[in-house]
Amino acid sequence: MTAKRSALKRKHLLGMAELSREDITQILETAASIREINYRDIKKVPTLRGKTVINLFFENSTRTRTSFELAGKRMSADVINISVASSSVAKGETLIDTMITLQAMNPDVVVVRHAEPGVHAFLARHMDTAVVNAGDGGHEHPTQSLLDMLTIEDNLHRLNRKNFEGLVVAICGDVLHSRVARSNAIGLRTMGAQVRLVGPPTLMPRFAEEALGARVFHDLDQGLADAQVVMVLRLQLERMHTAFIPSIREYFKFWGLNRRRLAHAAPGALVMHPGPVNRGVEISSELTDDPERTVILDQVANGLAIRMAVLYRLCSGRVTVEKESVASAPDEKGPFP
Repeated sequence: MTAKRSALKRKHLLGMAELSREDITQILETAASIREINYRDIKKVPTLRGKTVINLFFENSTRTRTSFELAGKRMSADVINISVASSSVAKGETLIDTMITLQAMNPDVVVVRHAEPGVHAFLARHMDTAVVNAGDGGHEHPTQSLLDMLTIEDNLHRLNRKNFEGLVVAICGDVLHSRVARSNAIGLRTMGAQVRLVGPPTLMPRFAEEALGARVFHDLDQGLADAQVVMVLRLQLERMHTAFIPSIREYFKFWGLNRRRLAHAAPGALVMHPGPVNRGVEISSELTDDPERTVILDQVANGLAIRMAVLYRLCSGRVTVEKESVASAPDEKGPFP
């Protein structure tokens, strides 16, 4: 595998808007080929040996940070997790000074989650190190979108489809505060899917149709009609500083997904959720636990594969010589066929 073929066209991964259909397809193909590593007895390959990945999370996260950490370690990178609470940021250091200080240590990739939308683009303009957006406020969460698309791709046969072209996807719930909704709307449209945004007017961004090229529905049953994929969003109460909904009980009554509401979707429709799931708020427990309809744990597993693929592709342009050297060793083969 040559560097030209395997490297991302861009140095950073800041959002889905910057990825072409070819970029997305290549990342999904890489993730699909790399994920078997996670099911081996020895879940480690030397692909990124000598590379350094720093995870810098300014917001709480369990699955995303763990997923990036495991992704780096399973490819033998040196992975450093920095807790903002114990870093110099807590002493008053500015974000850019923190990042420049980290850059002086010459890491290969810095994975950043931050509450401020667009902060990654700012960092990318001031850093030579590759920056990966692990979530910026309500703006974008590109690796979540990529793992969602990998999960859909795995199940296209269930939906009697060969690709994303014309696939009807309903993204339901708190669209206003969801970076997952935004990234998925952009990414899925790039791949040719028909995207619907479904939610109450108070939780729908203004000009969503124009900005994201998606149809907007304010009635759940209408939005679900004949949808082949239903993405249920987490209700992000931590981002709500005023009353967006009357009550949790009423929200579930009108916007919660259960078997009765799901009957409006296409037969066999796929049910997804980015997690963490608030049972009885966005989705019923019986539907959450139904492996025939929901693929939530598959999304988590694919998240690890996608992050391995992203780290690999961002680093691979600079590791070709080492990789070819490693691949030639009889007992240390690379992960790719």
